[in-house]
This record gives sequence, C-alpha cells and structure tokens, in this order.
Amino acid sequence: MTIRTRFAPSPTGLLHVGNARAALFNFLFARHHGGEFLLRIEDTDKERSTQRAVDVIFDGLSWMGITPDAEPVFQSARQDRHTEVALELLEKGMAYRCYCTPEELTAMREKAMAEKRPPRYDGTWRDRDPSEAPEGAPFVVRLKAPREGETIIHDLVQGDVRVANIEMDDLIILRSDGTPTYLHAVVVDDHDMAITHVMRGDDHLTNTFRQAMIYRAMGWDLPHFAHLPLIHGPDGAKLSKRHGAQSVVEFREEGYLPEALCNYLLRLGWGHGDAEVLSREEQIKLFDLDGVGRSPSRMDYVKLAHLNGVWMRQADDTRLTTDVMERLEGREGVVCNDKTRARIQAMMSGLKERAKTLVELTENAAFAGFTLPLTFTPKAEKLLGDEGRNVLAGIGKDLAALDIFTPEAIDGVLRAYAEKHEMKLGSVAQPLRAAMTGSTTSPGIDLTLSALGQDEVLARIASVLGA
Repeated sequence: MTIRTRFAPSPTGLLHVGNARAALFNFLFARHHGGEFLLRIEDTDKERSTQRAVDVIFDGLSWMGITPDAEPVFQSARQDRHTEVALELLEKGMAYRCYCTPEELTAMREKAMAEKRPPRYDGTWRDRDPSEAPEGAPFVVRLKAPREGETIIHDLVQGDVRVANIEMDDLIILRSDGTPTYLHAVVVDDHDMAITHVMRGDDHLTNTFRQAMIYRAMGWDLPHFAHLPLIHGPDGAKLSKRHGAQSVVEFREEGYLPEALCNYLLRLGWGHGDAEVLSREEQIKLFDLDGVGRSPSRMDYVKLAHLNGVWMRQADDTRLTTDVMERLEGREGVVCNDKTRARIQAMMSGLKERAKTLVELTENAAFAGFTLPLTFTPKAEKLLGDEGRNVLAGIGKDLAALDIFTPEAIDGVLRAYAEKHEMKLGSVAQPLRAAMTGSTTSPGIDLTLSALGQDEVLARIASVLGA
C-alpha cells in the first residue's frame, strides 16, 4: 500500500502557523514512509475564497520547502462528483430529502434549548414520504445517522475516541441549492484521491465522527486519522495577534528562515530524544507519529528566535546578502548598489554571528550603504567627543598610509597605534566603529574597515572631523 497524505487548506486567509505545521507533518510522514504528499485547495466557500489566498498558500508552502507530488486539486472543480455520491446515497436509502423550512428549524432549535437538550435536527423527514412535501418545495439532502451503538475512531495520536451515535444528528450533504457541503466533499475527495492518512488539527475531531458516517454509508474503508494538538500562545490562550506572528507570511517578513521555522514547528508537539536542530533529511529520517504528543503546544517566540540564529549562522553568506539587499531596497539614506552588496558580503561572516533574525541582520548591515553624513545614536555621539575625534585624526593618517587594506594589515595598524599611545585596543576601535556605522555595534573592526574599503573609511572619518 502506498502511503498518501494530503494538506487541504481553505483559501480564505493567510497560511496560519497551525496549518503550516499540519502541512509539514503530512509532508514528512509521507516522505518517511516513501509515500506521496498531495495538496487540495478546499475552495467551495465562493464568498470567502480568494485567488490571493490561494497564492499565499502556494507561496508559503514553496518557501517552507513543502512540495506536493502532484498538481493541486481544487475542490470546486469536483462538485459534480460530490453531487453524484450524494444522489447515490439517496438511491441506497442511506440519505433522504428534508423539506423543513428555516422557520421550522429555528423553532426546533429553540424548543431543544428550552428543554435543555442539544439543538439537533429531530429527524422530522427521516421516515416521511417525500410526496407529503408541498409541490416544488426546496429541500436539502441529509445522511441517515445511525441511532444505536457508538462510533469509534482509532486515532493515531489521540488513541481510541468514542461517541454514542445518539449524539449525532442527520448531517446535511447537499444544500437546498444543490451544492455539496464541506464535510461531504472532503470525504469524497479523500476517497477518490486514495488518501490513507488524514492528519489535521484536533479541532476537526468532531467532524471526523460525522464524516465516518459517510464512509460507512458508501461502504468505503476509512483512512487512518491522526488529530494533532493545537498550537496556543505562550500563555496557553488561543494564538492571537497579541502574542506575535501567526502566519507563515508574518514569520517570513519578521526575518525567520524557512529552515528555522520548519525545524521549530516540527519540535512543537513532536520529539525525538534530545535532538533540537534537524536538517530536512534528518527530519524525514526520524519523523513518525509515535513522537507526536496529545497536549496542546505553546509558541515560544524566544526559542524560535534562538533557533533562527543557529540556522542563520549555518546559512550561505551569499544567500543572506541577497535577502538583506532586498530588505534594504528603497530605504532612505541607503544606497543599494554592487558596492554595498560587496561590502555586506565581505562582512557577512561577522554580521550573522550577532543577529537572530534577518530583520536584525539587515539593521546591522545597513551602514554598509549609508550616505554621508551619517546619523549617530546617542551612544555613538558620546564616543565621538574630543577624545574620540583625536583618535580618529591620528588613526586616520595611519590607515591612509596602508598599501593593502586587508583585515590583517588593519589589525596591525590599530594595535600599533594603541601600543604607541598606551591605550586599550577598544579605546581605538570604538570611536572608529561609531564613525563607520553611526552606532556602537558591527562585526570585528578590522573586518568592517576592510569591507568598507580604504576610500570610504577615510571619507567617513573626514565627515566626522568636519574636513
């Protein structure tokens, strides 16, 4: 048997981090077992589904490196097939036409609530002859739910979950306008796509019991179900904007690498010993459902940022430089050209050691493209008082005399100057750093000066000195 999993989002908004984790788990499970991972866009809600949301899903999955093994299936294109199955259930006597009016349904709910019963459909048309309905009256098609016994879902994460059948009402599978309902369409699509494992959030567990009725009414084998615990905010409440980023787009904009986000989401609710930093190859090798916990997970943005820093330090310098240049494009006071790119690339090994996100990295690298005169932070201005300016004036002459402007040569000049004037090396480096960056942070000062180049270093010193 070929293992087939699927990710089936509704294109009604951004790709939420909980959905992204579900997609990742489905992808890794399929790859681990040598199976197939499929993508289905559940776009039957025409009022809320948008092409922009579809594009966001495709873009987000691509950014995360989650690639389906076949062209995406659009649920809306399969409406005829959904209807066909519903009519087959009617013919089998497993479903029936319900002619209740909206007013009758409202009265039914209000009565049940007044009697402190769950507001379920009471089966008014379940056993009535359709000939009793007014001629031409609209109807929905409902599935006949079993009324005795219980339904058991053998869940691969939650264990056996049971519901008494008396608790379930007769599910609508076709609306009065002839369109299939979401719960019905999902079952038909999963069956036709030969999905063997359905992995999704445990907020779908109730839906699973209702969908199981459709499988059994059609005589179809049920797939294996695995309901994943939800992701909460750090305080245990439902994840919301007040906690921080919630969607893949937001995490990308805030400067997280896809490797880091995927690594973090994998470890959020799944564990394998003490393994923390895992490559995609390692993830595929190790991932299986026996490592998924049953309890809700809590986002830890501090831990994510730390993990992102780890992945950034491992990332290719050219790739990071390209991302930084894209983020700097159009920023006032920053020239984005080949010279700026070369400077950032030359400093990247030092820059990435000090940043946890691409946003931080961009802020730290921006000075490479600053135009003169620079704007200084209060701490930098303090370093550029009379004493600092004296250092700049003296060290500037020594730097101008250098024939080769390499980090090694620069380091030698700075150390010689500090020794000659009986100063600590930091007392020489800090005014230089402030003059070069407008702040008090940068990679090693020798690397920074070398990357900027001799002419630019001297120009920035001159700008501070007012020459």
